[in-house]
Amino acid sequence: MATGRTYLDWNATAPIDPAARDAMQAAAGTWANPSSIHAEGRRARALIEDCRERIASHLGARPEQLIFVSGGTEALALALTGTQPSQVIASATEHVAVLAAVPGAAVIPVDAAGRLDPAALATRLLPGALVAVQHANNETGVIQPIDDVLEVVRAAGARLLVDAVQTAGKLPLPASDFLAVSAHKLGGPPGVGVLVARCRDGVTATQRGGGQERGLRGGTENLVGIAGFAAALDARAADAAWMDRAGVLRDRLEARLQAAGGEVVAGNASRLATTAMLRMPGTPAETQLIHFDLAGFAVSSGSACSSGKVGGSHVLAAMGVAGADECIRVSLGWTTGVAEVDAFADAWEALTHRRRAA
Repeated sequence: MATGRTYLDWNATAPIDPAARDAMQAAAGTWANPSSIHAEGRRARALIEDCRERIASHLGARPEQLIFVSGGTEALALALTGTQPSQVIASATEHVAVLAAVPGAAVIPVDAAGRLDPAALATRLLPGALVAVQHANNETGVIQPIDDVLEVVRAAGARLLVDAVQTAGKLPLPASDFLAVSAHKLGGPPGVGVLVARCRDGVTATQRGGGQERGLRGGTENLVGIAGFAAALDARAADAAWMDRAGVLRDRLEARLQAAGGEVVAGNASRLATTAMLRMPGTPAETQLIHFDLAGFAVSSGSACSSGKVGGSHVLAAMGVAGADECIRVSLGWTTGVAEVDAFADAWEALTHRRRAA
């Protein structure tokens, strides 16, 4: 990060944790193909399987349930298309990686807080369906009632895919049939993730090759990335209080911005402690992003997959948020401190005062 800049876009990607960097450097010395049968290959395979066990433990899964992939998008695609469900149902606020992967999916509306109604889901479910629901939304941080959704899904003879990209390493993960996780959201490197397939029956590979990952994801495994992934999860677990610290900082930030006339989207909902979707009435998000970037703050207007276009958010639209084009997202991480949060609040207040005086 450049000197004098403050990074507040952790939901888009987290800086690589020093522990993950060290693990990746160490793994780079184990350069053999893990599918080779010679001693070097066996050492590489042993490292992958050690990482698989550690990652599985952190995710509440068994090692044999993990399928290593390139990230959250591929994990979701493997579950959505590799299971060949009778129907796919998704909430209206799902990540574009879900909605674009299955454009014909049935979409369930959400309430003003962005929460899916399990009763409404029950009226649409058919046996053999796959239901895709985020654990916590990447734009607003709103946490979905996964336990209630799972109860409805089980009663209908369907299966549940949980997008845990934003919650792995942050919250206890819910029960589900499939779980998608990405390393770069929690301090690991980009380019590696995992699909936890607790129910492998009927899953077929969407990327075929040499039969790696028990035939469910072809291609030589990303050994260095997997090592960084495991180390990042180890680091998050070693500092169990970091989410409590993030929640205190987020509340501090929101209180200051609300006092200055700002609004918090879904402020009364159960939300991820690292995430704040904030509205500055009368000031377009694009204006805010430019101002804060020039002032040294990295924030976004929503999903990193689309915020570069500074377009409308389908998440806020589905929630019926007034002034959605005036909202930006601030997201915190394990190294975020009081000084950074207060400095951003100062910059917010300065822009608000300037716009009012104009």
